[in-house]
Amino acid sequence: MTLKVYLSGEIHTDWRERIVDGSDGLDVSFDNPVTDHAASDDCGVAILGAEENKYWHDHKGAMVNAIRTRRGIENADVVVVRFGEKYRQWNAAFDAGYAAALGKSIIVLSLPEHQHALKEVHAAALATAEEPEQVVQILRYVLTGTLPQD
Repeated sequence: MTLKVYLSGEIHTDWRERIVDGSDGLDVSFDNPVTDHAASDDCGVAILGAEENKYWHDHKGAMVNAIRTRRGIENADVVVVRFGEKYRQWNAAFDAGYAAALGKSIIVLSLPEHQHALKEVHAAALATAEEPEQVVQILRYVLTGTLPQD
């Protein structure tokens, strides 16, 4: 059984690579949003034309990015949503809500100090992890039934 995992959330750290690398040997396929920040921000105007108003610039990009995001979440068995420390990831919260509405299994990856701010997101998740390696251990357990070795 191949487990399809969508990796949503912050794009400023190496958490995705740590999960992908740690899952080597597992029957897992990964998908994610565009993680090139400039490309993600400017895709709408690059494809559909320039906008003088920043609102419409961002709006066009959000709509184009949503095509990829919706497909990724809809096709996933598990959605991992990472909330980082540097920026507020409103888009990640939206992705978690969308995944919850679709009945997807959600793993939230966040820092302990964000527990209160993310309590509703955590309540919708089946697991809340603090480190990418814990996500790998969850995936390994789901696929093989084996626990981590000390």
